[in-house]
Amino acid sequence: MTRYAASLLILLCFACGSSQAQVADAKPMDAALAAKLGADERGMRNYVLVILKSGPDRVADGPERAAMFKGHFANMERLAAEDKLAVAGPFTDKTDWRGMFILAVETVEEAQLLVATDPVIAQGEMVAEYHRLYSSAALMAVNGIHREIAPE
Repeated sequence: MTRYAASLLILLCFACGSSQAQVADAKPMDAALAAKLGADERGMRNYVLVILKSGPDRVADGPERAAMFKGHFANMERLAAEDKLAVAGPFTDKTDWRGMFILAVETVEEAQLLVATDPVIAQGEMVAEYHRLYSSAALMAVNGIHREIAPE
């Protein structure tokens, strides 16, 4: 065994021992909070990321457009209240990518049904692109925290 290989082996042994110590020192999971947020054993859960892009039918400025966006925001509030919308927001750069949703659903098909209820989709102002996402279940706490920090 070369000196390099022996040094590498010693380093790996220390690293493995350190990892085992970190696992032993890890704090216990809050099982009640994990269950409330829909977390698996890793503290994660499935979502669907929805990218909202400019659609083929821009609604002209005026009362119809204002009503459409009022409905868009009301739809997001409804989905958040139903614990289906974990996170949403607009993109601030000026591209055809307009915004995104992270939906707390298992399948793209479930996400498509929810997104179809949004007036910006129904009227063709935006189109949706869907991606399955595995991320922290803590995202489910964002809406509650947001209500605490946002003005009325």
